[in-house]
Formats: sequence, C-alpha cells, structure tokens
Amino acid sequence: MKSDYLKYWRVIRYFVKTKYGLTQADLDVLLFLNSESYFGRDRFEEFDRLLSWDDNRFDRLLREGWVVTFRERKGNRRALYELSYKAKRLIDSIYKKLNGEEIPETASHNNTVFHKNVGYSDRRYRDMIMSMNQFVRDKKRSAD
Repeated sequence: MKSDYLKYWRVIRYFVKTKYGLTQADLDVLLFLNSESYFGRDRFEEFDRLLSWDDNRFDRLLREGWVVTFRERKGNRRALYELSYKAKRLIDSIYKKLNGEEIPETASHNNTVFHKNVGYSDRRYRDMIMSMNQFVRDKKRSAD
C-alpha cells in the first residue's frame, strides 16, 4: 500500500502553527527534539543552527512551556531538558492528523482559521482543511 502521509502536511503545519502561535523553526526544533529523551542546550543549538537566526528561541520555548528543565545545573553537572507534556501532546496530535485524524472545523477548538473575520490565507486554508477532512472521511468509508 502506498504511504501518503505528507499529502496534507502543509495544511496540518499551518493549522498547528496558527493554533499554537509557533514559527516554522519552532515546530522544526520540537519535531527534532521529540526523539531525544533528555537533551542539553548544546544538542538544542546543534539543530537550531540550521534554522533562521533567533538567539532567544531556547529561552522562549522554555518560558512558553514547550521545553522544561529535567535536571538543574549543579557544579560541573550540566542542566538537562526535555519536551514538556504540552509539546509531546502537540507532536502526538500532528502524527494523528498525518495518519488521518480530522482537523476540527469549528472556532470553538481554538481553531482561529475558522473564525468569521479572518484574512485571505486563513480562508484558503479553511477551505483546504474542509477538503482534507472530506478526503479522510471518504478514505475511511472506502476502507470499511
């Protein structure tokens, strides 16, 4: 069977970035760190060097609760960090959507794309989300 996980990646990515106020670089870092149980700031910066320049990214992700301290720095022992429960849930949600979970089509799920007074891009993505959800429903129906 053909794997087609990334067909709607752009739509899912836009939804996630809009809903959670993340940049593309923030999301890329979180996805990279997802497979790291614990990491030091050096590991974070290793991947961060590939991304758009933002000296405050680590501190901002820490402050906003996407990254949490696992072990404080003490003496020669360096601090260790991990993705927060919030970040892990976000990434789990992304994978579920890539595997066929629908994106909510109501503004009540903090889905600002479905608010009434949105810009052109949000309206285009709203249309595409509805199209994607219909594709997912049709695919599930044909599998039954």
